[in-house]
Parts: sequence; structure tokens; C-alpha cells
Amino acid sequence: MSDNYIRRLPVYLLLDCSGSMAGEPIEAVKQGIKTLISELKGDPQALETAFLSIITFDSSARQISPLTELMLFKEPQIQAGGATALGGALKVLADCISNEVRTSTATQKGDWKPLVFLMTDGAPTDNLDEGIDAIKQISVGNIIACGAGANANANTLKKITNNVLMMNNLTAGDMAQFFAWVSSSIKASSKSIDAKPGDPIELPPPPQGFVIVP
Repeated sequence: MSDNYIRRLPVYLLLDCSGSMAGEPIEAVKQGIKTLISELKGDPQALETAFLSIITFDSSARQISPLTELMLFKEPQIQAGGATALGGALKVLADCISNEVRTSTATQKGDWKPLVFLMTDGAPTDNLDEGIDAIKQISVGNIIACGAGANANANTLKKITNNVLMMNNLTAGDMAQFFAWVSSSIKASSKSIDAKPGDPIELPPPPQGFVIVP
């Protein structure tokens, strides 16, 4: 094991790229990812601890960016089309966490628990319960689900996590606010894990106009 071993804060973004995201929404997602990376690269603590992965889902789900340190992260090519395989995305997430996140051993602490941000604008078109079962088998720190627009169902997202945000629509402005909030959350998490190891991560308040589902 190298001397410069650090405990990583794995961050997974699960992004809905179904057909209803075509046009302005998917362009706003691309811009959001770009802004997120540049914001995090400007934060020394995040730069040192946060590692980022992106999983997209349409008619199927796939990891398009493996867990990568921020300095080496390359923006993925994404496009919109197809259905909404949210259950599949959760199964891919479970596999990726199992394969990529280092667990603690007797001699060495593993990575911090992963931080997961899920954004979707519609109802799942596959078996969501299978995905939820897969997630329950692994150790995730926080999953934050954001439902975007009128077709996203808060009750469906509540089955996945207690941390559910709803945004009213899919405008570029709303998307920009969402990614800015994700950036703030990652920065806050990277600072708090060193200050208060083991404590639950406190996320910043959501953007104006976003509703936290109780």
C-alpha cells in the first residue's frame, strides 16, 4: 500500500437520461456537471478527498464514469432517449460501490461511506424493488434523491431514501441550482468527515423553490 493513501469520499451521481430529458434539460445537466467539476476543483478539501462517478439510466443503466479523482475526471458524453430504468441504476450503483469503495480492514481504515445524488424526472419503467433490495445489501452514507418536474413522484423516491427533494420544473436555472447545491453538499461533506468522523453528514439547505419532502 502506498504511503500517500488517503480515505476517499466516493460520490456517485445517478442521472436520468430518458427521452423526456431531451433538449434543454439534458443540456442543462451537461452544463451542471461541467460547473460541478470546476467548483470542486477549486476547493482544496474536496479536491483531496472527493472521488466522482457518474451512472446514467434510460432504457438501461450503465456507469459511464468510474470512480475517479477530480483532477483526472473527464466530462462524459451524455444524451437523452429511451425509458427510465431506475431500478437498474440502483443495481449498477450497488455493484459499483461493492467493486470500487474500499472497506476497512484490521490494519487500515477504508473509504468514507459513499454520498449518492439521484436525479430523475419520471416514474421508473423497470423493477424498482430489485434495485432497492440491491442497495440495502451495501453500506451507503447518504442517498439524496431529487425529483424534477411534474412527472416525478415523491412517494416513489421515498422508497429509496428519506432524503427527497422536489424541484418544480426542468429549466436550466433549476438544474444549475441543483448542481450548485450538490457541489456545496460535497464540499461540506469533505470538510465535516475530517472534523467529525462517523457523524451523519449535514447537508446545506436546498435551493430556493426546492421542497424537502417530509
